[in-house]
Amino acid sequence: MTHQENLYPISQRFRGFLPVVVDIESGGFNAQTDALLEIAIVILEMDDKFKLSIKSSINKNITPFVGSVIEPSSLEFTGINPHDSRRIAVDEVDALRNIFLSIRREISRTKCSRAILVGHNAHFDLAFMNAAIKRTKIKGNPFHPFSCFDTSSLAGLAYGQTVLAKACRVAGMSFNDKAAHNALYDAIKTAELFCEIVNLWQDVVGWDEPNLTK
Repeated sequence: MTHQENLYPISQRFRGFLPVVVDIESGGFNAQTDALLEIAIVILEMDDKFKLSIKSSINKNITPFVGSVIEPSSLEFTGINPHDSRRIAVDEVDALRNIFLSIRREISRTKCSRAILVGHNAHFDLAFMNAAIKRTKIKGNPFHPFSCFDTSSLAGLAYGQTVLAKACRVAGMSFNDKAAHNALYDAIKTAELFCEIVNLWQDVVGWDEPNLTK
């Protein structure tokens, strides 16, 4: 590993991918038809001992796209009122452009190749992300289109729990049930859980850049 590469261990740890935590709140479970209502991301950083932590976060309330479906049961579950003017919602194209700009800057700064989505039940968030990208025709998606890190699976392996709140508590982390199902809160707790699992592995097993030439 060169001195320059050593300045950005996160680019070495995940095979050139920058893990970015994403949480999406929606109007239902169908990524193709149901409204995207909230999106939050958490950008992570890694020190020279390969310990992972939260660097920054961004969250956006989204105006439902024209013709989108919003299931009443979903609003009851999340507590979101998509018509509340206090949400200061923006069109999904503007939200994604703003979020993607921050991600691309971090990819460039850390010498990573692209981002990889981290989520709790990650394929749900990835499906809504991909659908919104296709719908808005945004170019230059920073995320890998199908690979992801799922903290539900990782927490099941590390702690025997797959529900976010239960996994956080078993890991010794606080979790506020009343704050859950808010994209930013869930993204931050997912990020904390992911960092906890990665750092636990580092403490128990350790990690060094593999020599692929052997």
